[in-house]
Amino acid sequence: MLMRTDPFRELDRLAQQLMGPGTWSRPSSMPMDAYREGDQYVVAFDIPGVSADAIDIDVERNMLTVKAERRPATKSGDVQMELSERPLGVFSRQIMLADTLDTENITADYDAGVLTLRIPIAERAKPRKIAIGVGSGRKEISG
Repeated sequence: MLMRTDPFRELDRLAQQLMGPGTWSRPSSMPMDAYREGDQYVVAFDIPGVSADAIDIDVERNMLTVKAERRPATKSGDVQMELSERPLGVFSRQIMLADTLDTENITADYDAGVLTLRIPIAERAKPRKIAIGVGSGRKEISG
């Protein structure tokens, strides 16, 4: 078997062992991508191995909070762990949303370990044309 050694991966693993898994009061971070697609923003979080019922999404004012918990898999009593690199515990990410986003209509999908949130842009923030009045609306004030 070919084994490659990555000293930084070992440092990450050691730091995680020393700090322990994330807890609800001190969660670990989760990676994400964010981009604009048409008239909505899309935010995708990588949280593989987490069941959908262990994900919590909240919006309070303009603060979006996503929390997820990866629990250890139940194993029979005669299992001896040889290698454990997949992090367990609580993961969290907070994002400050702009006032121009419609937080009332956020949708969430979870597929293949990726949580995807779609946040529409509010109607008041979309570009619009302004009509220009011509001529007859002017009045002169004399005095």
